[in-house]
Amino acid sequence: MSAIYDLKRGGSPLILSIPHCGRELTPGLTERLTPEGRSLIDTDWWLEKLYDFGTALDATVISAKLSRYVIDLNRDPSGASLYPGQATTDLIPTTTFDGAPLYRSGHELKPAESEERKRLYFTPYHDALAAEIARVKSAHGMVLLYDCHSIRSVIPRLFDGELPVMNLGTNSGASCAPALQTEIVRTLQETPAFSHVVNGRFKGGWITRHFGRPADNVHAVQMELACRAYMQETAPFAYDEAKAPAIRMALLAILMRMQRWAAGKA
Repeated sequence: MSAIYDLKRGGSPLILSIPHCGRELTPGLTERLTPEGRSLIDTDWWLEKLYDFGTALDATVISAKLSRYVIDLNRDPSGASLYPGQATTDLIPTTTFDGAPLYRSGHELKPAESEERKRLYFTPYHDALAAEIARVKSAHGMVLLYDCHSIRSVIPRLFDGELPVMNLGTNSGASCAPALQTEIVRTLQETPAFSHVVNGRFKGGWITRHFGRPADNVHAVQMELACRAYMQETAPFAYDEAKAPAIRMALLAILMRMQRWAAGKA
């Protein structure tokens, strides 16, 4: 049992990665954070619940236990920006998405902490994910890596206006086969109740870009959901039992279509 992530192995080509659902903080960190930081406002809330049908699809599911405020598992470990010229947060975040400080004055991040957190928390998650990709590839000759994310609908520092509900990222088509992207987009078009965009503001983070190797039959996509589709976007960030079923059905349709596509390629 890992203190960093939960892992449920499945027998299909599908892997769900949920790197930002964690809400645990490392010892001593809570006391160093501002009230905004302690609220964990930028958590990808409730995705482990929203996607709990993954096991019924025989998918492998890996989900983080630690908050992204400890370390962001979907950033380039070198520290390079995934979106040059645009506002974002770092591998070790020091601000919220809104730009508010995470650390209290006098309790700021120390230079040596970055490498230590990367070694203790980033590397184990990615080693585990890489091992599952290798296992699934060995068993099926193909991997469908689906990276699960969500974000508040309105964050002026990051994007203009209100974000579409479903934001598909494939690193501008580089992280998965074009035919797979076409299949997913077709499913999005068949669910007009939810607005969508492909490779818009969110094109896929480090996980999608790093692991997606369609030439090697590892196909990676990222789905960034606007939180309004399934939860309350302000504290206490409650899961909305009335809203959630509709978006769950749309997500299930996407994953099932991905699996049918993979079966057709087998």
